[in-house]
Formats: sequence, structure tokens, C-alpha cells
Amino acid sequence: MKKGSVEMGRDGYLPLFETKVAKGRILFRCYAASVFVGIIFIWVYRVVHFPPAGAQVLRRWAWMGLFLSELLFSFYWFLTQLVRWSPIYRYTFKDRLSQRYEEVLPGIDIFVCTADPRIEPPIMVINTVLSVMAYIYPSQNLSVYLSDDGGSDLTFYALLEASRFSKHWLPFCRKFSIEPRSPAAYFSTTSEPPDSNPLMAQEWLSIKELYEDMKNRIETTTRLGRISDEIRKEHKGFLEWNSASARHDHQSIVQIVIDGRDPKAVDSEGQPLPTLVYLSREKRPQYHHNFKAGAMNALIRVSSKISNGSIILNVDCDMYSNNSESVRDALCFFMDEEKGHEIAYVQFPQCYDNLTRNDLYGNCLRVINEVEFPGLDSNGGPFYIGTGCFHRRVALCGMKYDEECEREWKRENNRRGRESASVLEESCKVLASCTYEENSQWGKEMGVKYDCAVEDIITGFSIQCRGWKSVYFNPERKGFLGVVPTTLLQSLVQHKRWSEGHLQMFLSRHCPIIYGHKKVPLKLQLAYSIYNLWAAYSLAMLCYVAVPSLCLLGGISLFPEIWSLWVLPFAYVIIAKHAYSLGEFHWYGGTIHGWWNDQRIWMFRRTTSYFFAFLDTILRILGFAETTFAVTAKVCDEDVSQRYEQEIMEFGSPSPMFTISATLALLNLFSFVCGVKRVVVDIQIKPLESLALQIILCGVLVLINLPVYQGLFFRKDKGTMPTSVTYKSVSLALLACSIALY
Repeated sequence: MKKGSVEMGRDGYLPLFETKVAKGRILFRCYAASVFVGIIFIWVYRVVHFPPAGAQVLRRWAWMGLFLSELLFSFYWFLTQLVRWSPIYRYTFKDRLSQRYEEVLPGIDIFVCTADPRIEPPIMVINTVLSVMAYIYPSQNLSVYLSDDGGSDLTFYALLEASRFSKHWLPFCRKFSIEPRSPAAYFSTTSEPPDSNPLMAQEWLSIKELYEDMKNRIETTTRLGRISDEIRKEHKGFLEWNSASARHDHQSIVQIVIDGRDPKAVDSEGQPLPTLVYLSREKRPQYHHNFKAGAMNALIRVSSKISNGSIILNVDCDMYSNNSESVRDALCFFMDEEKGHEIAYVQFPQCYDNLTRNDLYGNCLRVINEVEFPGLDSNGGPFYIGTGCFHRRVALCGMKYDEECEREWKRENNRRGRESASVLEESCKVLASCTYEENSQWGKEMGVKYDCAVEDIITGFSIQCRGWKSVYFNPERKGFLGVVPTTLLQSLVQHKRWSEGHLQMFLSRHCPIIYGHKKVPLKLQLAYSIYNLWAAYSLAMLCYVAVPSLCLLGGISLFPEIWSLWVLPFAYVIIAKHAYSLGEFHWYGGTIHGWWNDQRIWMFRRTTSYFFAFLDTILRILGFAETTFAVTAKVCDEDVSQRYEQEIMEFGSPSPMFTISATLALLNLFSFVCGVKRVVVDIQIKPLESLALQIILCGVLVLINLPVYQGLFFRKDKGTMPTSVTYKSVSLALLACSIALY
């Protein structure tokens, strides 16, 4: 790293954070320039050697399809290089923050969102809640809100149990400075009490027993699916549920489980506890609830009445805090004397704790987190990605940036509700009602945006367009760790939702190129377009995976002959790009096997997830489909988990996505066998010269699809490819081959 200058702030203070520019970019820029020259030569080849009018019609169309695909690939590559051109990295000085502002630290409101106790187990949810309650931060300035969009008394019961356990857990965390502060994560990484500290060992055993007891009670109740009459008598909050309550048809429920203002709300050592609130907004069948965005806006309003923290952190229910000082890291940006007042949000990377060694499904997004987001930071600021993000409340609520909007943190700390807990609960129900947002700017100019599957991305972009800046912070100890999908279908469905939402954004009034014109830097507009066009890139990938294979069967050449000099730009671009990609992946902690898995999964996504996202978006525009929101399951069967840990790809359920993947895999296998047969068995030298690159391309695709062939024909476990998918894909592949041959 090249250390940036650390200038003195106002009144002689040093800044609370510094920015460093990445070093070694000369090598990257030489690589990028050379690849660009190679791409130009490929374009020249395609134009100069375009099949003449008298050539086969099929060859002309195939040539044109490949050329258009290469143009789209080139455009995508150019945008990514633009983003990666000069990444920056941020570093904080928490000691300076404590020295200057310890007595006037702002209020922090933390939002934890859950939607369905069946796929987001309550025990997982409350582990996340406990981890954020245990931040190294004054408890009187900390408020935690659990939004339960499932409206489940099971989740409420789990939160009650967590509130009792927190009286012992928080002192234990403080006393021994443990990390992480999610009990489940801590005890899974520290399976035995430390021998070096007898006092800690004794308390460790006691806390572990308390946690296991709580866990057993919650899981037992969750399995039963109902709350016993005995438990219902323990808290008045259970009266909010009755026989008429349903997941999508119930009143607003607001329960202040721990009132941080109450002198009696203390832990086992007499220290104050953070405020803890349960919220389930009203839902009625006749009102659209706007998914997670609606839940977030209800949280913003309710929290403004109860605690009104100046800073809001939102996390998904599976994304526990892995670093107890993340709040202080974020405040180093917000409270910096020189630049803090212009920062709207601080985004932490989305990291995970259940990845396999070689990241079977490419869920880590390693290079995006380590290179592209720092590049975004240098081009105007990172996206808001929906979790692990600290917001300035006024910016999230629609305020435009103004140079005069520096904050008086001390004054804001006194803006907490003074009514009793019961009065606050009743008054907040109105704020969480279905009708509150009617004829208002909520979801439009205030709060989180509606009508898009990537409400977080649009919200962040709108904030940036109002003049605010954002910061990406990726500390050595990750701030948050979550759970990745453990089956291929879950991963593909998740990316379908993301890419569909991005394309919706590009085709909406919030298109970065139009909406962001003269509001944000051009580089940032183009950076958003990289992800906005994920779905559109699927057409180019499908063309490149299918067309050369089909033409190989028909003996139609689409690339230069193997001995021609025109092979050089193709060979150089492919080798240089993948060699640099492998080196970059390995540099940031990945393995060679992990890189290969990453290449495979990106191909799967581009030929299935992004393709279906493209189709669904077009159908939605034409009025044939509606936006839906699929929550990714956080639990799976034991045998599925075992195969995931063994890095065996999980198919199992029938899906059109698998049909496409299997059909393309078989098509390339048949084409590769046919091409090799012509050269080896029929001893035809001409096909070798003119079709060599197509044979090599098919061979690479066959290698990358090996897990698909295993799932289709060789595996006998429950995670194999469904029989219906096998029949369909074999039939479709044979049909395509027959058409190409005859």
C-alpha cells in the first residue's frame, strides 16, 4: 500500500480515518492495456473475415452472434477494469475517537430483519441479536430492534429467552473480551474452556450450560410449532396473538422487551442493558407490504419514536456481528471533523462463516469484496448492499446533503422517547400500520425504495444522488459473518433475484446513466451498470456456450485456423485474462481449486440465473409477471450439509435451471466427442486446422461441467440430478445435435 498523507484536522486534531491507495497498479494497467490491444485485434478479425454474401446463411448468423457476444464481453470487461483502476482502502483510529468523543457518542439503532421462522430459525435470529447487543459501546446509547415479518410468536418467544440470557452473556463478553459475540459462533470455535484461566473456565462452563438450556427450550418450542399456555403467562406480549392472527393478516405488534431507560434493566453485574424491541408491522391481504423495504421503513419510524438514534445499522438475521468494535469503526467515519459530515453510510463487506475450503458455489464473491468494492469507493462510493451497513438517519430518511449539515451529537443524544414503555408501544403501532404510508413519500423519497427486488441498491444510489458520499470499510477482522446457500439451486435462485432487481433498476427511472447524470461521477454511473447488466450478459454467454458447439457438429469454422497469426490475439486475451484472474484470486486468499469452482459457478449463473432474470424482467415489463421476493433458506437437511462439507455439488430438486445447465453440458460433450472423432478416428487434418479452437473450447466446457455429468449418470445419492431433468436434457441435447448435423 502507498500510505496517503495524514493531515491535521480542524483545531489541530488528527483525522479519525485515513485512506490508502493500492500499490502495484502499474502491472495491472500494463495487463489491461495489452488485453485491450488483443481485443481490438479480435474485433478486426471478426470484421475483416466476415463471411461473404455467398457463404452459408447459418455461418453468417453464427459469426454475427459471436461477434456481438464478444462486443458485449469486451464492454463488460472494460467497465470492470475502469472500476478496478485505482482502488482505495480505509483505516480507522478508534483510540482518537474515544479520546475526543467518548462522552458524547451518538445513539445507535440496530435493525435485525427476519421474515419466516421456518427457513430462518429463531435460534439463529437471536444469536444475531445477542451479538449486536454485546458491542463495545455505552448500553444507554444502544437500541436493538427485531423486525419479524413472519409475525410469529415463536420468534417473539426466542427474543424473550435471549433478553434473559443477555443478562449473563453481556457481562461475560465484557469481562473476558471474547470474539465473536454470537454465542453459537463463539462456542463452535471454542469448544473447550481455556486451561490458562481457571476463573474464565468456570464461568465459561456456566455460560455454556445457560446457552444450551436456552437453545434446547427454543428449538423444542420451534419444533412443536406453538407456544404452551404456561409460557404465554410469562409475558403480556403473547396477548397480541390470537386465533385470528395469521402470517399475512395481523395487527401491528410492538413490544419493548428491555427498556434501556428503566433503572431496573440491568445485567447480572448491575450494568445497564441496551434497549430491545420486537416489531411485527401490520399486514392485511388487501395491502401490499413491500417485502423487506416495507419492514425497514416501519423500523425507521418506530425507532424514531422510541430511541431516535442518529446512526442506524441494519443486518440480516443470519449476519451476526463478528467484531465487537464495528460500531466504533463506523463512527470514525461519521464523526471525523473534516469529512464525516458528508458521509451518509458506511458499508461493510458481506462475508460468511460456512464456506467450504474451495468455496463450492462461489458464494464468497472474493474479488468483488477485495478489489471491485474498493474500486467503487475510489469512484464515488460503494453500493448499499442491504446488510452490514451503518446509515446516517437523516440521509436514509431523504435529506439532501448540505455543507452546513454537520451534526451536534451531544444534542441528539437527548432525543429519546420519554413516555412509558406501554404508551410507546401503543403509539408506535400506528407507525407500523398498513395505512400509515398512504399518500406519503415513504418508499419514494423517504426511507428504503419500493418496487424493486434490489431495494437496497436503489436506495443507496438515490442517497448518493442527493449529494452524500459513502464509504467501504473492510477491516482485517470481518465486521459481520453470515450464512451462504448450501445447495446449487439456492445459490442460483439468489443470484436470479439479484440480477433481476439490477436489470429492473437499469430499466427504471433510477437507471444510473440517466438518473445519476450530473449527480454522481460518470465512473460511478458506469460501475453500477456492471451489475445492472448482469442479466443481459446471459445472452452473450449462452451464445458462446452453444453456438460454437453446434457449428462444430456441422463442420462450420468460427475461429482462425490453428496456424494462422490471427490465433494469437484470441490466445493472448484468453490466457492473459484467466492467468491474471487466477493470480488475483490466489492473492486474496483463494485456492486454485476454488478459482476453478468460481469459473464454473459464474458460467452456471450466466446461463441460468441471469437468463431467467432477463426473461422475467421482460415479462414483468409486458405485464405478464409480478415482482416476488424469495427468502433464501438458512437451514437444510443433515445429508445435504454433509455433501456440502465434502464439496459434492447438490442438485436434488428439479428445476428449469438444471435442465438448461445439463442440456448445455451434454451438447458440448457430444460436440467434443464428434470433433475428436473426426481428427483421431477419421484422421481428417483439415478439421483440426480450422476447428481446433472450437474443439478446445468444447473440451474446456466439458471439464468445467464434470460435476453435471456425475450428477446425471454416475452418482447414486439423494443429491443427484433428478431423473426428469436427465430425460429432458438428453432429449433436448440430442435434438439440437440432430438439427446441427442434418
